[in-house]
Amino acid sequence: MRNPKLFAFIATVALSLCGASTISMAEKGVVDPAQVSEGLKAIFSYGNAEQTTKNRLNANTITVITGTIGGTYVQFGADLASVLDDGDRLRVLPIIGRGSVQSIADVLYLRGVDLGIMRSDTLDYLEKKGYGSNLKSQLTYITKLYNEEMHVVAPKSIRKLSDLNGKTVSVDMPNGGTFVTSIEVFERLGIKPKFVYIEQRIAYEKLRKGEIDAMIAVQGRPSHFIKSINDDRFHLVPVEYAPPLQGDYLPSQLTAKDYPALIQPGERVDTIAVPAVLAAYNWAPGSNRYRKVAQFVQAFFEKFKQFQRPPFHPKWKEVVLEAPLKGWKRFPAAQAWLDAHSSAAVSDKRKKFDLFLATRAQTGKSLPTTPAENAALFQEFMKWQEEQETAAARDTAPPRRNKHRHRSHSAAKPQSAATATRTQ
Repeated sequence: MRNPKLFAFIATVALSLCGASTISMAEKGVVDPAQVSEGLKAIFSYGNAEQTTKNRLNANTITVITGTIGGTYVQFGADLASVLDDGDRLRVLPIIGRGSVQSIADVLYLRGVDLGIMRSDTLDYLEKKGYGSNLKSQLTYITKLYNEEMHVVAPKSIRKLSDLNGKTVSVDMPNGGTFVTSIEVFERLGIKPKFVYIEQRIAYEKLRKGEIDAMIAVQGRPSHFIKSINDDRFHLVPVEYAPPLQGDYLPSQLTAKDYPALIQPGERVDTIAVPAVLAAYNWAPGSNRYRKVAQFVQAFFEKFKQFQRPPFHPKWKEVVLEAPLKGWKRFPAAQAWLDAHSSAAVSDKRKKFDLFLATRAQTGKSLPTTPAENAALFQEFMKWQEEQETAAARDTAPPRRNKHRHRSHSAAKPQSAATATRTQ
């Protein structure tokens, strides 16, 4: 049996040494992480019971299945976590995925997955091939995200897509969205290459060695992986927006700004694009999983404008939260948020317009009576509103410092760096 007096003595000495060490660290300028990290304090809260901490973390953590390393999905998942994590109230946990097909399966069947980023054409493909039925009724979408462009990397001897007929083409892994889009496009255009299913980094090595003739990646431009390719033997093959593609795909272009090593300055490469979707399982309203997704939606929509500023992925600038998605049903809490804020925006605009009319009436101007006069009045209103906002910004701006004093001060200091039947 252990000696309780000896144990107490050792514990006392250990605590004293720990305290002395902490003081020494503080004197040396060492920062205690618990003082600056909300997440750390939330996880290791002193005085909280272990089970309470577990319950809180699980209740406020939402998982997002993304995509393979180097793709746009992974970067979007990282951006969501960067903006939305706020200690113990909400934590977004991105998971590296295997592609659009796998993401659909994960959202439908994997217990730990709340949200997933997937491609809109993947569901249609799975249903057409008989792999699933009524998949869209089992899923709901939070928002359409952005359009993903088809990148075809090949030697410069391949001038057009039809040149790949009979050639060996890598279309990524068979559980990803690139695989689906590639097969659909070639099938509709009547081109029959020999498909191989190789992860993109390995596929590029095989392309360099001449073991395959082309590789395809369907990712949002600029794709981090495609941008890393710097070999003057290769270029991006154009994808014509032919009639067989126009029902489900969109026209797009790749530029030298996107890929300076693959496209000559001032030139563009035509291609097609397919929408990416942020989706969730169709949970029953009132369930715990529904509550978690609704909590995410609230934070995501309220902070959405932050995603459209640097340093986040430029594809966020394409996202329009209100954009509809044909054939899909929006998550009810997301639709309710959009409805409420749309009404508020219209109400605010109406108040401003009424104020504008009142101001105009004071000058003795009459109201318009013709469509042309209405259009002119609207332009006048927009100009008036811009002037009002400029004046308000000027009135609230802090006073400017003396130019010479500001320079002196700056020099003195250094600058700072469906049915919801799925198992819970």
